[in-house]
Amino acid sequence: MRPIYQLGSFSLKTTVVLFFLALVAGAQSAGPATALALDREGKLPEAVEAWRAFLKSSPNDPGAWASLGVDLSRLQLYRDAADAYRKALSLDPNLPAIQLNLGLAEFKSNNFAAAIKPLRAALAADPKNSQARTLLGLSYYGAGSFADAVNHLTIASASDPDNAELHNVLAQSCLSAKKFDCALSEFSWILRRTPDSAAAHMLLGEALDGQGKTPEAIAEFEAAAKADPRTPNLNFGLGYLYWKLRRNDEAAQAFEKELSIDPKNAQALAYLGDVELKRENPEKALSLLQQALAIREDLRVAQLDLGVLLTQQKKYPEALAALKRAAQLDPGQPEVHYRLGRLYQAMGDSQTAQQEFAEVQKLHQKAEDDIADKLSPGKPGPRQ
Repeated sequence: MRPIYQLGSFSLKTTVVLFFLALVAGAQSAGPATALALDREGKLPEAVEAWRAFLKSSPNDPGAWASLGVDLSRLQLYRDAADAYRKALSLDPNLPAIQLNLGLAEFKSNNFAAAIKPLRAALAADPKNSQARTLLGLSYYGAGSFADAVNHLTIASASDPDNAELHNVLAQSCLSAKKFDCALSEFSWILRRTPDSAAAHMLLGEALDGQGKTPEAIAEFEAAAKADPRTPNLNFGLGYLYWKLRRNDEAAQAFEKELSIDPKNAQALAYLGDVELKRENPEKALSLLQQALAIREDLRVAQLDLGVLLTQQKKYPEALAALKRAAQLDPGQPEVHYRLGRLYQAMGDSQTAQQEFAEVQKLHQKAEDDIADKLSPGKPGPRQ
């Protein structure tokens, strides 16, 4: 199985570029000549010191800065390399290969957003450069710009159709960008290659759920459970899909399985608490919700249900705090405003209650979150 990209090796082309940069730096100078000789001997730390010594006397030599960046990259000192490349480009924006090298160094430092600009420049200079294209797509993915990642990774995967890792990143980019047709196509390809992959079944299920095909999504999560029932978040995801269809008993069983694997899974605790509230088990529900919020206080469903339970107990100030937090987490949910209206009524504040009920009338009932929002907490803006 081939890697998505090759970052650690330096080809003959890189060696030629390094030699060219040494010439730019002044091959007749002892400093560059010494550094280049050390490069050929594989003495990279010594070569770095030679370039730095030369740059003390010739700080405006772009080729020397670029060559320093190459050697620092070869030593995997990527942040220092990026600084050297930027200095070289500030002195001579037209140095060969340096935009790509800078993008690569930023990528290897996990500075994905910073990698995008130089990689775009490298691709503009050579639109057929597959490494620049792939790295740019991966950088967009790492920076959370999933639609842009899809655009570039689609082209990259077409030129390397057997690269499973590249297909996987493209599939997840499609899913995160909510391009569900693309995600279905990619995850189906992955499953043909690895039919027993629990992760692939889960991701295909996420794509199906995003298209509103929740029963089909459940089938994929059930297949994942058969393949590897202890996959993290698998049973929570299956439970959430059951919960969406109001299959509460099955949802509870799945949430309990998740908690047997990960007792501190806050979402499983919260949604199991919601199920117990629907089953009219208020004490059990309250305990589960409090456990969930002790781990993560940004769970809307837990804050909402806690507010409901505290209202029932006539603990109005605590209920108000919970419901306000739920409204803050997702102000577009009508149920939160309805519960706030009922609470204000119970507190004798009719005017504020009417304002909340008026807000309910303005809001259209939203569709349930899809499972991709629940299983990808790192993405921008998921509701909880």
